[in-house]
Amino acid sequence: MDLMDSFAGRRVPPAVTDAGLALLLIAGCAATPLAIPPGGPELRWPDAWFVVLVLVSALPLAVHRRFPLPALLVMSAAAASLQGLHYIPQLSGPQGTSVGPTYVGVATGVFLTAVRSTPRTATLVVAVLIPAAAVTESLLAPAGHRVTTLLTETVLLVAAWALGRLSRARAAIQNQALERAAAIEREQVATARAAVMEERARIARELHDIVAHNVSLMVVQTIAADRVQDRDSAKAHELHGTVEETGRATVTELRRLLDVLRTDEEAESDPNKEPPQPTIDALPALVESVRAAGLQVEFDTRGTPAELPAGSQLAVYRVVQEALTNTLKHAGHTHTALTVAWEPERHRLTLRLCDDGPRQGGETLRPPTPVRGSGHGLVGMRERIGAVGGSLHTGNRPGGGYCVHAVVPLPSPHPDPQHEGHSPHAIHPRPAGR
Repeated sequence: MDLMDSFAGRRVPPAVTDAGLALLLIAGCAATPLAIPPGGPELRWPDAWFVVLVLVSALPLAVHRRFPLPALLVMSAAAASLQGLHYIPQLSGPQGTSVGPTYVGVATGVFLTAVRSTPRTATLVVAVLIPAAAVTESLLAPAGHRVTTLLTETVLLVAAWALGRLSRARAAIQNQALERAAAIEREQVATARAAVMEERARIARELHDIVAHNVSLMVVQTIAADRVQDRDSAKAHELHGTVEETGRATVTELRRLLDVLRTDEEAESDPNKEPPQPTIDALPALVESVRAAGLQVEFDTRGTPAELPAGSQLAVYRVVQEALTNTLKHAGHTHTALTVAWEPERHRLTLRLCDDGPRQGGETLRPPTPVRGSGHGLVGMRERIGAVGGSLHTGNRPGGGYCVHAVVPLPSPHPDPQHEGHSPHAIHPRPAGR
C-alpha cells in the first residue's frame, strides 16, 4: 500500500523501508546543530539528553507499521521536548520559520499514519492530535510568534495528513482496478472454457454421426456378404473389401476426432486441428457408399446451385447422412428417393428423402408403429437445421415408408420485403403425408 515500499521498480521489504526512514531521520536530527549558520538562534549544546530525544523522535518509525498511532504520539512528544529544551530552532521565531528534520519527521509520521490507519484512526489524528501538537508548539514559541507557529504547524501536519489520505485512496482505486481486471480475466477464462466445452459437444455430435453411419454400413454389408457367400463368392469378397475400407475410414475418423478431444484448450481453438467438414459436394460419394451396402437410392439434384455457408452445407450433409443411416437400419434394402432442390428465387434449398419402407417377399410393408420418431438422430437433425435458420419435418408416408423434409434458407443480399417478419415455417409448406 505504501508508495515508499518500492525502489527502482523492485519491491522492498516493509521492515527495511521503515528502518531506513528511521536511520535517515536520526542522521538529519543529529546534524541539525551543525547546520545552524553563524548568528543564528542560540541553541543548547548537544548532550546525552539530546541523543536520547533524537533517538526517541526517530526510532518509532521502525515500528510504525505495527503501532502507527502510539509511534506518532511518541515522535510528537520527543519533537516538542527537543524544541522546549532549545536543542533545535523554534518552528517560528525572530529569525523566521525553520522547518528542520525533527518537524519533517513528525509530518512523515502523520503521513504514514494517514496511509496505514483505518478511517477512524485517521480522523482522530486530524481532529485531536494535530490541533494538540499545533497548540503545544505555539505555546513553546517566543512571544509574538505563537500565531505564526500555530498556523505553520497546522498547515504542515494537515498537508501531510491530506497527502496520506489521498495516497490511501489512490491505492484503494488501484486495488479495485486490479480486482476488476482479475474478475474480467476470470470471466474470459470461463467464457473460453465454455467455448471449449461447446466445441467438444459439437465434435461429439460429429463423432456420433460418422460412427453411426459407418457402423450401420458395415453391419448391413456384413449381413449381405454372409447371405451371398454360398452363391456368389466374388460379390461376397467385394462386400468384405467394402467393409474393410469402411472400417479403416471409421478408425481414421475416430483417431482424428479423438486427437482433437485430447488437445489442450489452446490447441482445441486452433481450426487447423479440426478435421475437414463435408459439404454438399460430398453427397454423391455418400450416396455411393450406401448403394454399396445394398440400399437402392435414387439421387436427383434440381435447380442451379447457389452460394451456401459452410455451416448450412454441413447441416444438409449430416441430415442426409443420418436419414440414409436410419433407412438402412430400419427399412433395410428398400427403395429411397433423395431430392436436393435449389430454389434461389425463393431463397431456399429444399431437401427431401423418402423411402418405401421395409420389404418382405417382394412387397412393401408399412410398419405398424413409428420406429424412428423419438431417437437422438432426429433430435440432432432438428438442432442442425434449426441452427442455420431452417425447418425440418419427418413422418410416415400414407402408403408406407418414411420421409424427411428439410428447408434451408439461402443467403440473400436483397431480402424480399414480402417475406420479412415471417418464419421459415410460414413460407415453406409441409410436404404431403407428414
